[in-house]
Amino acid sequence: MNSKRILIVSNSDDLHVEVLTPILTAKGHQPFRLDLNTFPRDYQFHQHISQDGCEGFIEHLPTGDRLAIEDIGSVWLRKKGEFAFLSPDLGPQENAYAIEETDHTLFGLLYGLDCYWMSHPLAMRGASFKGEQMKRAVRLGFAIPPSIISNTPQAVKSFKQALEGDMVFKAMSSSFLAADKVSQAERESDGIPTTVISDLDMDELDAIAHVPCHFQGHIEKAYELRVTVIGERVFAAKIDSQLDERTKTDFRDFSVEIPYSAILLPLDVERRCREFVKSYGLNYGALDLIVTPKDEYIFLENNPGGQFWFVEQLVPELTMMNTLADCLIEGAQC
Repeated sequence: MNSKRILIVSNSDDLHVEVLTPILTAKGHQPFRLDLNTFPRDYQFHQHISQDGCEGFIEHLPTGDRLAIEDIGSVWLRKKGEFAFLSPDLGPQENAYAIEETDHTLFGLLYGLDCYWMSHPLAMRGASFKGEQMKRAVRLGFAIPPSIISNTPQAVKSFKQALEGDMVFKAMSSSFLAADKVSQAERESDGIPTTVISDLDMDELDAIAHVPCHFQGHIEKAYELRVTVIGERVFAAKIDSQLDERTKTDFRDFSVEIPYSAILLPLDVERRCREFVKSYGLNYGALDLIVTPKDEYIFLENNPGGQFWFVEQLVPELTMMNTLADCLIEGAQC
């Protein structure tokens, strides 16, 4: 059986790609890497579209590696990056136009590819909204925390009063609070983790009238799970976040060393995790779950492009990177 090439779309700072590339090479597949933060500056792009079909190429100028469009067998859409152009002196409107045209150029090609995706950008976009995720999770049999998304202070106050325990704030888009979207000089905050709302915070609740916010009932945890779905395989890591005060509410304080270990999920939970990811047409997903002291499994969220290498570094028996390589190689078979 012949094999087409693997296209990796990311940026030049992506450690995941640095780790995956030699694995693919050792398996006999040299991927083509398209780093968005050097595109189109370091690339030559050509696409010819006619009644007879589409042909063309992308060439990485520094290395001379050329990828024929018709030779793309699988794509790993990994990470975003800001485009780079030959001229550093583009005016504001010129730069804005260049970004829009480059976006149309690249994604006009990618969206039209008939190949294996890890995962398709339209599917990833559709899978990114936390409110929709929670409703879908319930349909698939997951339990979720009581949740409210509102810019009505009184509604949030009533929601909190009805809870048996604490209420937490959790950003829907990113815990960075868009800090990564502005310059360092323009940043007002580097972000906020999942945070228990205090009585003092409630006194400032009128501020949510400016933008809808996401609040949930605080769930008591025995431990947390990061469940990574790659193709048909499901990898689960147990995170003992309750062993340190700093990670009890949000385990993502990576300055704190807490135990991670491999764990087998109950078959019904594993099935639901796989079904959740597949229901979007995705071949990858990173789900966060809570396991309560009563052994209940609570769905929090799914990140369709979430990190996983840090988990494998902490739990090497979860061979996710090798599984990803095999999926991309199998998908490129023709």
